[in-house]
Amino acid sequence: MTTCLHRQVFLASRPVGIPQASDFAIRSVAIPEVGDGQVRVRNVYLSVEPAMRGWVNAVGNYSDPVPIGDVMRSFAAGVVEESRAPDVPVGTWVSGLFGWQEQAVIDATQIDRTVTERDLPLSTALGVLGINGVTAHYGLLKLGEPKAGQTVVVSTAAGSVGSCVGQIAKLKGCRTVGIAGGEVKRQMCLDAFGFDAAVDYKAPNFLDQLAQACSGGVDVYYDNTAGAISDAVWAHLNVGARVVVCGTASVANWDPPPTGPRVERQLLVKRARVQGFVIFDHIDHEPAARRDLAQWLRAGHLRYLEDVLVGIEQAPDAIAGLYRGENLGKRLIRISDL
Repeated sequence: MTTCLHRQVFLASRPVGIPQASDFAIRSVAIPEVGDGQVRVRNVYLSVEPAMRGWVNAVGNYSDPVPIGDVMRSFAAGVVEESRAPDVPVGTWVSGLFGWQEQAVIDATQIDRTVTERDLPLSTALGVLGINGVTAHYGLLKLGEPKAGQTVVVSTAAGSVGSCVGQIAKLKGCRTVGIAGGEVKRQMCLDAFGFDAAVDYKAPNFLDQLAQACSGGVDVYYDNTAGAISDAVWAHLNVGARVVVCGTASVANWDPPPTGPRVERQLLVKRARVQGFVIFDHIDHEPAARRDLAQWLRAGHLRYLEDVLVGIEQAPDAIAGLYRGENLGKRLIRISDL
């Protein structure tokens, strides 16, 4: 009997800060046999998320770190090619935490969802209709509570979450200000995602740009970065503002300085509210969010961009590339054809 092999990307060493290509390695292993209640998924797309930095670091996080030697944890979307689970027929599109590997033999209960939006590209299951879109939808609408006419500021506004936040805010009648790194991404916020204003945090006059764009104050700040970018936004909060903390992408190693800007005074005098969240705590929100997002996509009200790397060999350096700002849109790795 011929043994069929497939490739996996595994964690080879424990990174400090942003994981580099040298922290991963690729191996070829036998594809396990499919047991009762299991399916074999041929992964088509692997996801690359900023949060994956936290999944491999030893520093405390909302999930246990990936063990050394294990397949890198990641969301993936693919096709069921073999099934011994009666409710999951061959040919089903599925997504879940299948890992950075070409084939995933899993219990059917490990499938996060069956992808039913077959009129839309499968790749959207990992982006605008996946964790990124749901994160944007929940964080903005449930925690940010935007109201028509208010100003919503979004950091990493050209990214997969931030661009979705800005467009949902526009659909709710808000004025939107995007913060992005570099002129290309700043212009993308305006041209591709319809922000009313966009500023470049890398520009020497960033603070002046921000002050001009936020001359009427900030009612909702969707924070994906922390650090100096967020310190600048805090100075423009309006009374009753809401700050939604979704990520800390600007901080390479989370070791806060002993001194620096403090938010307590703004919270007090602006009677503002700040709340962090992790979308995995709000799985019950996914169906409603996905219905809205799919409807907006089909109606042409929601745009998305994808940065697709080709080949599993691209995986080891893919997270570091995110933090170098290489991607324009949601970063994916395509490893097979649909």
